Amino acid sequence: MKAPSARSAGRTEPGPRRLPGHRRLARSLARALPVSPAVVLMLLFLAGPIGYCAYIAFTDLQLTGQAHESFVGFENFRTAFDDEDFINAVWLTLVFTFLSSIVGQNTLGLALASLMQRASKPVRTITGAVVITAWVLPEVVAGFLLYAFFRRDGTLNEVLDLLHLPSQNWLYTLPILAVSFANVWRGTAFSMLVYSAALNEIPKEITEAAEVDGASGWRRMWHITLPMIRRSIGTNLMLNTLQTLSVFGLIWVMTRGGPGNRSQTLPLFMYEQAFQKSMIGYGTAVALLLLLVGSLFSLVYMRLLRTEV
Repeated sequence: MKAPSARSAGRTEPGPRRLPGHRRLARSLARALPVSPAVVLMLLFLAGPIGYCAYIAFTDLQLTGQAHESFVGFENFRTAFDDEDFINAVWLTLVFTFLSSIVGQNTLGLALASLMQRASKPVRTITGAVVITAWVLPEVVAGFLLYAFFRRDGTLNEVLDLLHLPSQNWLYTLPILAVSFANVWRGTAFSMLVYSAALNEIPKEITEAAEVDGASGWRRMWHITLPMIRRSIGTNLMLNTLQTLSVFGLIWVMTRGGPGNRSQTLPLFMYEQAFQKSMIGYGTAVALLLLLVGSLFSLVYMRLLRTEV
């Protein structure tokens, strides 16, 4: 066999030929063409309104008594943080979100999903139908139903009177707890469906091995089930939190933010400032702050989802 010469031995294989600049541009445009309609729609119906709202938040635009708006910088945001009603709305929004979404819907949804795995088929069918019916009801209809349940002469007090237990006007004495319970009742079905799908993905061999080793139900839940559905928990928490931050119709129908402002969350405060007091610029600034709160929650949950067990 002929030995390779020194020239051929030192020769390297040619790399892939680099396309001219206009060819690379054309190929990039061809790859982007299928998604261009979606990008245009997002810019038109999502980024466009958000950008316009961001501009309005820095103006003194009003619904009445003003021909043209003027730029006021951060004045609307300074007014918000100096407004005791705004601080109260932020606090009530956090309480409402924590009670109804992070604790209520998440915990109850996981409990129902776990119980339905062990229940008989008729029980699963009835429970699923009842819970999902509450979820598919329009928000306003659900608000009227819960208003009739919590009002002074409503269903809850009628039951308490039959049991000879003290009753009260729940919508007056504990309004934020009443609307939080209403949101739990309406939104638990989503968490139940998410956790039912997640629990079905856990291999039965793992839970059976834990049972053989003598692990109790709580130990299996804490050391096996929760770590294995961690990503589903994070996703469910993020979606529920974002949905709860924007709840308006349910609270408006039940209490309209009252009595006084004791159940006035940020969406209701924003509505009052923008459309009842006609201060569109100030109301839009509050809406941007609400968007910022939702973004902070999303960043926290996304960080948790990226963290490996």
